[in-house]
Amino acid sequence: QVQLAESGGGLVQPGGSLRLTCEASESALSIAHMGWIRQPPGKQRELVAHISLDNGLTIISNSVKGRFTISRDDGRNTVYLQMNNLQPEDTDVYICYADLRGDSYSRHFGRGTQVTVSS
Repeated sequence: QVQLAESGGGLVQPGGSLRLTCEASESALSIAHMGWIRQPPGKQRELVAHISLDNGLTIISNSVKGRFTISRDDGRNTVYLQMNNLQPEDTDVYICYADLRGDSYSRHFGRGTQVTVSS
């Protein structure tokens, strides 16, 4: 069972920035992809950003494209979510996930870190 440690959440004013970090307990060789999801109240779970640890290819939600960037620490089991120009609608718990290799991918989730955007 992989453990995911998220950090970097907090309270920020509209237009501000935060950087979230997610570190997995498993070796990066065991992990194919990592990313972040959020689930605003009353709405569906949203994939915010996704990155392949093999080749660095990324997927970014249209709702945050141009403001959020996902990156990886090469050779390590750590990914970052740089969030710029944060808006109140970005307020949510951001949950990190990791897809472990196997006969099929198994997705594991962290506990999440709270991001609050408010003046």
